[in-house]
Amino acid sequence: MNDDRTARAALTRLFEPGDTVGLALVAKHGAYAALRIAIGARPAYPFADVTAGELAAALDRWAPRIQGLDANADLAAIERLGGGFLTPDDPQWPAALSDLEAPPLGLWYRGNITHGVPAPAQCAAVIGSRDSTAYGASVAGEMAHGLAQRGICVIAGLGYGIDAQAHRSALAGHQGNGPATIAVAAGGLDRDYPAGNADLAAAIRETGLTLSELPPGSAPTRYWFLMRNRLIAALAGVTVVVEARWRSGALNTAHHAENLGRQVGAVPGSVYSANSAGCHRLFKEGSAVLVTGAADVAELLA
Repeated sequence: MNDDRTARAALTRLFEPGDTVGLALVAKHGAYAALRIAIGARPAYPFADVTAGELAAALDRWAPRIQGLDANADLAAIERLGGGFLTPDDPQWPAALSDLEAPPLGLWYRGNITHGVPAPAQCAAVIGSRDSTAYGASVAGEMAHGLAQRGICVIAGLGYGIDAQAHRSALAGHQGNGPATIAVAAGGLDRDYPAGNADLAAAIRETGLTLSELPPGSAPTRYWFLMRNRLIAALAGVTVVVEARWRSGALNTAHHAENLGRQVGAVPGSVYSANSAGCHRLFKEGSAVLVTGAADVAELLA
């Protein structure tokens, strides 16, 4: 296991997304040497970015996962599914991910890689509640359809509700150039999550991609959903929250976007609707611009 790509594939199973100690090791030593240190095949020494205590804690954290490491098996599994694994050295690697404080070590993908991932100026995230209202679904659908007709790739997380409506409507509005829509998952791509959206995921992959920083076989966790949101925010030039409750994962994505200096939009709703409370919260905090349709979003992107 002596190449950067295979080492990075192994590290996506060994390190949690956003593992600051792991990323610091890779930055200092390179992926292959970092892997050797992490599995105990090479001595570990603290350095400027990592204290002895932090390194010891990280080695303890990684130890239970060492036995299950088989990067070649993971790479073969994703290839059987018609996908692959991207590293920062690949031409299709989304350069926008370098804006993150904790960028992914690699990206597992399934689908049509021909056009890669469009630059943020050509991508809009359309996200929101899983238990969307008819109003929210209608707005998300019209918005995503209009964006796709303008050649803008719609990014979401494949969830029920707003996400699924955005993906479906982008597919319906696709003009045939580049990916219609991209789904960023919080688990391994061997099983589409939620399972009820497996057919939708397959349709997305015809022109676009399903992406994850986690290797095949990884079951989604709450933490991984929150970490996944930073990828959505980084890939999109604007993140639009269509519906969200006061405490919502969609707001987490919006805050990531704001921290990255990306545009954030939100759709106003009824003051009586709990599903719009999060959008109104973004307006009150001054972190989102009011948007009502695809034209507003395209204007923010421009």
